[in-house]
Amino acid sequence: MTNVYSPVAIVLHWILAITILSMVFMGWYMEDLREELLSGGSVTIAEVQSLYNLHKTVGLTILALSLLRLVWRLTHPVPGLPQAMKPWEKQVASGTHWLFYALMIGLPIGGWMASSASPFPSYFFNNPELAIPRLPVPQESGFEDAMGSAHGAGAWAVLVLTALHVGAALKHQFIDRDNLLARMLPFLKG
Repeated sequence: MTNVYSPVAIVLHWILAITILSMVFMGWYMEDLREELLSGGSVTIAEVQSLYNLHKTVGLTILALSLLRLVWRLTHPVPGLPQAMKPWEKQVASGTHWLFYALMIGLPIGGWMASSASPFPSYFFNNPELAIPRLPVPQESGFEDAMGSAHGAGAWAVLVLTALHVGAALKHQFIDRDNLLARMLPFLKG
């Protein structure tokens, strides 16, 4: 086994990490704008719809990149964990990674399902000529609301899992000093 992830895995990791975290905050902002629109604020429906379409476009891009990352992960060796790690730490690390994959793939699909149940059309890059296809889901507001709630709960799960992941990486780097972080940031190898 190698001690560092491949350049492809590293690039996909950081692109997805930054994009997914940005999408959580964009989602909250979208909801705030929607509430402002519904309460008669100064925002227009076109502005809200534009932001929702951007969120959907980026979400489907995340889905494609996550599937690519999963295929890469399954077909390329993963750096070994430090021998000094306790078995339970290795299990938590493995479980955290697989939960991330589930969220990276499940959240965009859940959002797509919610969007597919919505009466509003969805467009890639706000271009009406590039309609996002609807999934075959119930066309009911109850289904849309349930999927939207699950999608929102998943965003919180991403934040909790990210905090655990970052905390563990920092612990290994600065307390255990086992240079684990260098697997994803090779310039730290020293």
